[in-house]
Amino acid sequence: MTAPPTLDKTAVLAANPLFAGIDRQDLDPLAKAARVLTVANGQPIFAKGDAGDSMMAVLEGRVRIVCWSEEGKELTLNIIAPGEFFGEIALLDGEPRTADAVAMERCRLLVVDRHTFRPWLESRPKVAMALLAMLCRRLRRTSAQLEDTLFFEAPFRLARGLLRLADSFGQATGDGTRIDLKLSQQSLGTLVSLSRESVNKCLKEWEREGLLALTAGRIVLRDRAGLEAMAGLDDEAWDEA
Repeated sequence: MTAPPTLDKTAVLAANPLFAGIDRQDLDPLAKAARVLTVANGQPIFAKGDAGDSMMAVLEGRVRIVCWSEEGKELTLNIIAPGEFFGEIALLDGEPRTADAVAMERCRLLVVDRHTFRPWLESRPKVAMALLAMLCRRLRRTSAQLEDTLFFEAPFRLARGLLRLADSFGQATGDGTRIDLKLSQQSLGTLVSLSRESVNKCLKEWEREGLLALTAGRIVLRDRAGLEAMAGLDDEAWDEA
């Protein structure tokens, strides 16, 4: 039997924009100390309040960042794709985790521990600046999501949510852009703070109007311009969001 290829952890780190311009030799100490964690579909990776002692890169699978209200209402804050990092905030300040992380499918993660990363980061200002930029992008995304929830009705919020998913996970097809992410209507609702019933009503209506198609558990955006109009966005406004 052929042995599985050895994971080049240095290459994984080097491929991330966070470490752009950092020599492989400089990344080697960080890579050698990193460890691989496998998490089954639907299993928690960490929970809100856990010690913030590591950040993680997704090697395979996708991770959902989620929080809960006291009444048990669920809100999805972000979906982390392969090649992206998560868990940076608690890693930097040493405070407890601010949300839950759950595997959306079987995941393999590269884990960088805080006691290794902090001393390494202190002598590398380029990485520190890249990390700040990444955190700012996450903050902008969360702020936009909160603004949508507070100021827009259901169709606006769902249309914007679908467009953001298409930008992050879209695959071009002959019929349009397929969102390469299997989400239940309940899970989709948690992204835009809508009930499953509201999501179902909008999707069915937009399917009849030809804006999208629902096929094999995936959503295909057939008329992006129509959805942008539904979301109250022109190209310039969407870029700024």
